[in-house]
Amino acid sequence: MSSITRQLKLKAQDGKYRMTDVVDIEGMFRIIESIPSKNAEPIKRWLAKLGSERIDEVFDPSIAAQRSIDLYRAKGYDEKWITKRFQSVQNRKSLTDIWKESGVHEGKEFAILTNEIYKT
Repeated sequence: MSSITRQLKLKAQDGKYRMTDVVDIEGMFRIIESIPSKNAEPIKRWLAKLGSERIDEVFDPSIAAQRSIDLYRAKGYDEKWITKRFQSVQNRKSLTDIWKESGVHEGKEFAILTNEIYKT
């Protein structure tokens, strides 16, 4: 496991900072898949299902859009808000495409332009 873990100084309960093993999300998934216990099987099946769904979304992006809509509904957002949200995402995409064609690079320049838009 040492190939996927890193060490980071984190504050312990006694207030002292100690080197602690940490992993990112991908590393955590790799650890879970390596657990040879039947108790880990439900999580492994869930991860496999999740991976399969995301691959399906790569081939059919409308599945991802529908998943987003369903999540917004589950969080209690109304249809008008959801429609407005999707329109604003599309408008931002159109705008950033224009910026890219004009030579603006992603990152700091995008952040500056976005801030200017939201000020108005």
